[in-house]
Amino acid sequence: MDAESLKRLLEEGLGALSVSVELEGDRALVQIVAERFEGVSRVKRQQMVYQYLNDAIATGAIHAVTIQARAPSEI
Repeated sequence: MDAESLKRLLEEGLGALSVSVELEGDRALVQIVAERFEGVSRVKRQQMVYQYLNDAIATGAIHAVTIQARAPSEI
């Protein structure tokens, strides 16, 4: 799975205002801003993002993920 496909998946799935996905080998950096994250704990935010990455993780396409998930009020 490429970075653009992951970006579209997260934008559509989470209704994100902003998504950045950087892939370096099997490592991913995901930066995402979504209204859905307002009032939600950091752990819950990461769980919300992981549900869209699980297939890529299961196949080994992604091994390590760094997630920066923010609500609009936090930027």
